[in-house]
Formats: sequence, C-alpha cells, structure tokens
Amino acid sequence: MNTLSPPALSDQEFRQFQAMIYDIAGINLSDAKKPLVSGRLAKRVKQHGLKSYGDYFSILMRQDRREELQTAIDLLTTNETFFFREPRHFDFLRQQIPALRRAGKPFRIWSAASSSGEEPYTIAMVLADVLGEDAWEVVGSDISTRVLEKARTGHYPMKRIDGIPRNYLSRFCLKGTGPQEGTILIDRNVRNRVAFMQVNLNESLPKLGEFDVIFLRNVMIYFDMETKQRVVERMLPLLRPGGYFIVSHSESLNGITDKLRVVTPSVYRKPDA
Repeated sequence: MNTLSPPALSDQEFRQFQAMIYDIAGINLSDAKKPLVSGRLAKRVKQHGLKSYGDYFSILMRQDRREELQTAIDLLTTNETFFFREPRHFDFLRQQIPALRRAGKPFRIWSAASSSGEEPYTIAMVLADVLGEDAWEVVGSDISTRVLEKARTGHYPMKRIDGIPRNYLSRFCLKGTGPQEGTILIDRNVRNRVAFMQVNLNESLPKLGEFDVIFLRNVMIYFDMETKQRVVERMLPLLRPGGYFIVSHSESLNGITDKLRVVTPSVYRKPDA
C-alpha cells in the first residue's frame, strides 16, 4: 500500500489547474484556493503513484484520459448546498406559480447549478404542493457527474433535512428504516418529476426547452464579470417572456444584463414579448 505523503503543489502547478478549470468551467479560482486544490486532488495524485501534481496535470491533458479529467472537475467544483436554502425564494415561487401558469403547457423550472439535488427537490416539493398532479417538471443540471449521480438517488442523511417544513417531510419524504435508518428518500412521485443532466454553463447549452423560472444561485460568485455575462446571455433565451430569473441573495445581475427587470433583490423578470 502506498503510504507516502502527497507532494507539495507548487505555484506553477497551481496556475496550471487555475487555467484549466477556468477554461473548462469558467470558475475563477483565487490564489487563496491553492490549499483547496491541493487537498482535493491529493488522493488522485497518490492513487496514481505520481511524484508531482504536474504529472497528474499531464494525465488530465491526455485525450484518452477524459474520465480522469471529469473526476478532477468533479473534485474542484463540488459546492455545499442544502434544502430550502434562502427560503424567501421559495415563498416567492409559491406565490407566483398561479399567475405564471399557462393553459395547456407544463410548468417548467430549471435549477442550473443543482449540485447534489437539494435545490431541485426543494423546488419540486413546492410545485407538488401547489400544482399537485398537474403537468410540471424540474430540470436539475450541474457540471459534476459525481453530484448528479447522488442527486438522482434522492437519498440523503437525516442530518440534511433541516429547513424542510414538517408537512413537506411527511408528504414528500420517506424515513429510512433498518439498514437505511438515519436517512430519508425523496418520494418517488416527486423524484419522477425531476430530470438531472450534465450541463456546462461555460459552453453552448443543449436543447432544454423553455422555462417559466430559472434558478442560478450560488455559482456566479465563482465567475469573473466576462464569464457571468456570457453565461447569463446563453441562458436568457431559455426563459420565457414573463418568467423569473433567480440568483442568490449574495449575487446581482447589475452590469451583467439589461434584458431583465428587478422585482426584488436577487429576483428578476423577463419582460413580456
């Protein structure tokens, strides 16, 4: 067994990973993130029996190592999330759903930085509460395949349920028993309304259809201004006229786009056509 400590990450090697993740995902890692990069990639360097992070970077650049590159991207882009984060957004959503509904069309919401699934499942619980068996769906996307695999299971530790209203817990979550004690499972009827897919917001977007609401929360803080502008410009054609674009309370679209109107801080509306 290889028990050697991983090598130190040099400044030059760190700059290589900085440039890589910026080019691929648009994420702007500050110099203060050097320990994070070193820590998250250390196991991969050690597992491959490499002498340096530079050797690992060389592996990532090989065309026949796309799977390892995805693993590195997963490690460097995974972010913390939880159910009903910034709950005022979900109160706003609940209030606006009746006015946003269009006869004969399914109600659609895109969670564009869905991480391990807590945000899209939160959205789905709200839609299930308000719309019931009517036609609605949630699309959750992320650049990380690892968190998407976890999200698709809808299976979470019990310690993650803080924030979920008690009546939602009883209606939309199943409490684990036996070997699954200490966990919850999102009810199948809710899970079946949520589709997860890998989407890199820093590239041309796949055909996702049109949405009534788009959530892009807690991800633009990792982008520089130019990347923010490009990402939002790509996404806006997918938001229907009259629809809402929601960012986190710590984010703003000021200087990023003039195609949306502020409703409340962090909530924007696309003007009617």
